[in-house]
Amino acid sequence: MKLIFTSFEPAAIDLKNVALPTRLPERNLIPMKSLLACTIAALALVPASWAGELPSAPSSVIRSNNAAIQVLAPASTAKHAEIKAPETKIVDNKFLSLAVISTGSTFADSYTTLFARQNWLAGKKGVCNVEVQSAYLYGTHPTVGRAYAVASVKSIGSIAASYYLRKHHSKLWSLPLVANSIMSLQGTTQNMITCN
Repeated sequence: MKLIFTSFEPAAIDLKNVALPTRLPERNLIPMKSLLACTIAALALVPASWAGELPSAPSSVIRSNNAAIQVLAPASTAKHAEIKAPETKIVDNKFLSLAVISTGSTFADSYTTLFARQNWLAGKKGVCNVEVQSAYLYGTHPTVGRAYAVASVKSIGSIAASYYLRKHHSKLWSLPLVANSIMSLQGTTQNMITCN
């Protein structure tokens, strides 16, 4: 099949027969303009109508006779009791149990991370002998002191964050402890599978 290209010349378009959109007559826009003005006025005035009257200043009230004011009942001297919400203890059994779980899982993660160092010192091949996932925290061949220092900082940080959130009545106070526990248990599981 052979394609032949020929030059294409568009035909002249007669603009006299083309129907162009016409503008709406001005008389049809007058009701729309009035409706728009009424709507804007209503939106501006309705909030003002909800407002109450301004209080009169004490200096604007002129009293001609002070005897017109009579005290019918003596003023009450009883103090009103303040209603307070019941105070909950910040550190309760739920907080302590989550803190123990979080700390235990963090130290378990650090302990199993030391398997990489033990494998490296023993010269084992084919198992993990270098820390890969958290090398920025533990180093490639984690030492005992560094591993437990990291666990201590992670535990204290999550407990302090939870304590702060609970003290300021946040509903998400347990999130730091739960997140630390989940991440540490994931690390512990991975270390047990690959390094042991």
